[in-house]
Amino acid sequence: MIGVELSKLFRRPRTWLTLVLLDALPTVVAILLATTHLGPRPGQGPAFLSAVLTNGSLFAVAALAIVLPLFLPIAVAVVAGESVAGEAQSGTLRYLLIRPIGRTKLLVAKLISVFAFVMAAVVLVAGTGFVVGRLLLGHQPLSAAVSSVSGSQLTPAQIAFRTLLAVGYVGVSMLGVAAMALFLSTLTDSAQSATLGALAFLIGSSLLLTLDAATSLQPYLPTRYWLSFVDLFRDPMLLRNVERGIGLQAVYVAILLGAAWANFVTKDIKS
Repeated sequence: MIGVELSKLFRRPRTWLTLVLLDALPTVVAILLATTHLGPRPGQGPAFLSAVLTNGSLFAVAALAIVLPLFLPIAVAVVAGESVAGEAQSGTLRYLLIRPIGRTKLLVAKLISVFAFVMAAVVLVAGTGFVVGRLLLGHQPLSAAVSSVSGSQLTPAQIAFRTLLAVGYVGVSMLGVAAMALFLSTLTDSAQSATLGALAFLIGSSLLLTLDAATSLQPYLPTRYWLSFVDLFRDPMLLRNVERGIGLQAVYVAILLGAAWANFVTKDIKS
């Protein structure tokens, strides 16, 4: 069943169109930086974007920072929101449940396919960012040391390891989005409603992060620690916010997936 769901997801043209569009924005940014040589000042703009003019290898991380606040969550919400509601909307969910596979097994298969999309999107953005950065931006040799956020020098091996950690952390951060959209997908027969509901939740979280009156709520908001992967590039690494981010996402995923399972296994499927 897992193989079937993965095959359905990655055989859809819109899945690949979504991945291409995710890659398009960082690529356009790299082209603009390469042609104008005008980067933001340190501390301004997306993380690491001010450093990529001298070392294009860092554009892999900068690309993640570019798509993370908005475009990546939208892509994840669309795919996850469609996972169950899309089947119901098209009328195929009822026929899937007639087969002797069980609702729990079907939900797990859809969850795994959504997770596969999340990781594919994150890895593709980072990989494309690295290639585009090396081709268009700084041409320091891969053997050269790179300055950390703290100002000390990091070796290429350290940069590679920390980039892999950042990719994993961004993937984990998106699991909360996927879980919310999947839960809403079990509540409605409209994929658009599930997607918009998840995005409304995330937009509300982002807005509350800007309000002083919501200070007491901010440590518990799902978007609070998304950009904490920057701390992985300090020397030494600061893991406090990274650990908090992982723990917070784990709580959201556990609660939302539990709610999705409880609703889906008892839902009267009429379409």
